[in-house]
Formats: sequence, structure tokens, C-alpha cells
Amino acid sequence: MCNSRPRFHFAIIILAILAATGVFGGNHAHAAPLASDRIAVTVSGQGPDVVLIPGLASSGAVWDATVKQLSGRYRVHVVQVAGFAGAPAGGNAEGPMLEPLVEAVDRYIKSAGLMSPAVIGHSMGGLTGLMLARRHPEALSRLMIVDSLPFYPVLFSPAATVEGVRPQATAMRDGMSAMSAETFAAQQAMTMPRLVKSPEGLKAALDWSRTSSQPVVARALYDVLTTDMRGELAAVTTPTTMLYPYDPAMGAPQAMVDQTYAGAYASLAGVRLERVDGAFHFIMLDQSAAFAAAVERFLK
Repeated sequence: MCNSRPRFHFAIIILAILAATGVFGGNHAHAAPLASDRIAVTVSGQGPDVVLIPGLASSGAVWDATVKQLSGRYRVHVVQVAGFAGAPAGGNAEGPMLEPLVEAVDRYIKSAGLMSPAVIGHSMGGLTGLMLARRHPEALSRLMIVDSLPFYPVLFSPAATVEGVRPQATAMRDGMSAMSAETFAAQQAMTMPRLVKSPEGLKAALDWSRTSSQPVVARALYDVLTTDMRGELAAVTTPTTMLYPYDPAMGAPQAMVDQTYAGAYASLAGVRLERVDGAFHFIMLDQSAAFAAAVERFLK
């Protein structure tokens, strides 16, 4: 892939999206009945259903503030992907990750009897939500994508294709799987400050990431890099909000960041794009109040 476009923080996400693990918060949370070796789900509160999907290598704990915000008025379902956040790898121990995750979330929604819930997904979770909306539009009523793209490699080159990216994606997958735990941890320590601004959030993300399974994360990263939803956006009918960050420390002009997202989602009819200033990739950790306000607007 060529380096003809500014990389700002997204290229770091592509090269090493390493975040989070942890424990679900909330005194009234309980595990939902679910026969799946791909995901676990924790449920809090009562009311209309909202499903929260964390990103690559992330824990459901990334949504703790959102659960606290919503659980007095909504029934909140927090997804935890097997192999991330210290969870046993289960069915994610080998083979593809992303497509099975989409199907596991769809099965959960239907088996739990959820009636067209709202879905919010961050990073890989946003891509999962987008794929869910395309493949199972009846499963959700609306979608919020938090800092994700339909095809990440275009950040390196607008001419990128899946086949062109595949050799590099394979090398990343195999290299990450094979590296020592010490090298993996050192890589995360260099990467995380470009993904999280908040000192508290950064500390948590670094602590969380060290317990994620390297092979599971590596195969999930491969799937993200080789999944291209651009040609399917026009067929997505789910009302969608796309939330993205901007900070001067990204190293790109605000107008360029705006255009990157606007261009990426141009063929998604009716998409609502919202920028959150002063945040990196983990918007909910860096600008919690602005993120909470965006969630409220989304759910109205």
C-alpha cells in the first residue's frame, strides 16, 4: 500500500489496533442467556433495547459510562467478543472472526427476542454494526458507528483493493500472532497514546490490552483489513449516525478529516455525520460528555 495520503491516527489503528479488556460495570447487570462460543452479553436496565459492540481487542468496559447513562431508561446489552478482554477464545480460537461475529450478534438479538434495537458499535464494532445492517436489516432499528470506516486501507491509498491489501494484511496477522508477549506489550505502549488522549482512559486501555489473545486479535485485524463494504453502502437502509473525532494532534487539517469520513460514507443514503473535537479514536473515553450527548441525540 502506498503512503500517498496523510495517515493521521487511523493508520496507527490499522497497523496495531490494540485496546481494552476489563470487567463489566453496573450493580444491576446480569449475564444474558446465550448459547454462543463467540460472544457473551451483559444486560442492564429496563426499557427499549440498545446493543453496544466494542472494537478490536476491546472490552465491554469501554461502554461503562454509557451503560450508567442509559440503564435507567433503556435495557442495555453489552457484547464481549471471545478472545478479547481476557475472555476465553472459545469459537474464536481459529478461523475467521468478523463474519461469525456479525452472525453471533444477529442470533443474540433474535434469540433474546429484542424488537429492532438500536445498535452502537465502536471501531471494529462499528464495522460489525454496518455489516449487520446490510445482512440483517430486520435486526436493528438504527445504527451509530463510532470512528469506523467501510474499508480501512483507503487511508493509505484511495486505489486500495482487498486483493492488493491481502499480502500486507497476512504479514500483519502472522507477525502479530508470532511476536513475544513483551514485544506485543511494547507495541501497544507506543500505539495507545495515539488512540486515547485521556490519561485515565489511556491507563485503562493499556492495562486491558495486555490480556487480549494475540492470535485472536491478529485474525480479527486481518478480517478488518480485508473487508470492503464500500460497494454495499447504497443497499443499507438502516438510519445511521456516524460519529468521528478530530484533534490537531492527529497531524491532518480538520477539513481533510471531515472529507475522509464524508467521502467514505457518501453512498450511504441519509447518513448523519457528527464530529467530536478534542478526541482521538476512543471518543467515549476522551470526550465523555460530548459522546453522551451524541448518544442522546441518536436515541431520540
